[in-house]
Amino acid sequence: MFRSLRSAATAFVFILTLATVYALQAQSPAAPTNIPASGTIVLHAAHIFDVEHGTLVSPGEVLVRGNRIVEAGSSVAHPGGATVIDLGAATLMPGLIDVHVHLFLHLGAEDLQTVVESVPERTILAEIAAREDLMAGFTAERDMGTEGAGSADSAVRNAIDSGLIPGPRMSVSGNAISILGGHEDAIHFNPAEHISSNATYANNAGELVSVIRQQLKEGADFIKIYQTGADHFADGKFTTPYQYTEAELEAAVQETARVGKRVGVHCTGEPGALYAAQAGVASIDHADQLSPETMRIMREKQIYAVPTFAISEYFAAHADSPSVIEHERAMLAFHAAEFRKQLAAGVPMAVGSDVGPFPHGTQAREFELMVKYGMAAADVLRASLLNSARLLGRQDVIGQLKPGFYADVIAVPGDPLQDISVLQRVSFVMKNGIVYRK
Repeated sequence: MFRSLRSAATAFVFILTLATVYALQAQSPAAPTNIPASGTIVLHAAHIFDVEHGTLVSPGEVLVRGNRIVEAGSSVAHPGGATVIDLGAATLMPGLIDVHVHLFLHLGAEDLQTVVESVPERTILAEIAAREDLMAGFTAERDMGTEGAGSADSAVRNAIDSGLIPGPRMSVSGNAISILGGHEDAIHFNPAEHISSNATYANNAGELVSVIRQQLKEGADFIKIYQTGADHFADGKFTTPYQYTEAELEAAVQETARVGKRVGVHCTGEPGALYAAQAGVASIDHADQLSPETMRIMREKQIYAVPTFAISEYFAAHADSPSVIEHERAMLAFHAAEFRKQLAAGVPMAVGSDVGPFPHGTQAREFELMVKYGMAAADVLRASLLNSARLLGRQDVIGQLKPGFYADVIAVPGDPLQDISVLQRVSFVMKNGIVYRK
């Protein structure tokens, strides 16, 4: 009992501390400026990044009117009365996109967070997480499941969209879907306690359709399905059981497509990845292991792999015993080797970090790891900006600095093509024409 009281008190202090930090930060220069969304702004910097060509143009300027870009290039019009923001030696870029985040998870998410924290408490933390991601330069994200918080992510998305709280443009899935006894089921506790799953159960095609309809009713922008797990890696060999057959996934894809939406799957290996690719999902997230046939289908259907290296690196660095550290590092090395095979096979990539179990706002590390493991910096940036925008279905309004696109602009101190780690030092953030960090 005393341990429970102590845990509750610790959680309360944690929430109170974060809420205080949030309140103080809201009064800092990182808060939105007084420039109205209906105003005209000229951003000037030493360089501007051309995403499509993977080059820097010098100097760089962006003309913003309201929440849209009017011009972008080495020189733009300077209308009378426009506010000019000179960012010096920085490089102007489109806002970053992370297509695998968990706003409803925080440090310690591998413990009993979803049991001891209420949904209202977790929603407050999610709002803080959204702000941290925005201030780090991520102006659009895909939230891959609330881990038991139901459709609370729809409320956070709506609050962001209406201007009540700061955060990225969110695409949300609500509670993810898994089978009874599957990857996200709470099967390691006393079964008599009936601990809730972090996902919603669906055990066959009919149940998948029923759950998907409920998720869409509650405001989901896409559907997240757990397709594999639990994983097993030993002696260099990786195995993971699949959760749904190709026919079951096909029913899910068809039902989601009926209303113009898509399915993303948590999927680490075979044969689950093959079933997902054959069914026509939009993305295979984690993708630790893909067979040649799966890679061929993904290339032909333009199904994106989302590697999520950052979370694996974090777990390897913070494991609680030497044996676990060794195991996590070996698993990360295996994934990196498989990633290089996927690049050679032409598998399309998008960028997602799985941030949540590690601190929000630090996930630009994912870009560095993708470069470290064999992807050119320009290709990683295209994966984050062009491919991720396509995955979100927003390729005509985000991911590039072009006329008609939303005014989602960041600045970094240096050349990301030469040193992609500059993405961890974002110095300016504009989203929807409003300056949040300067």
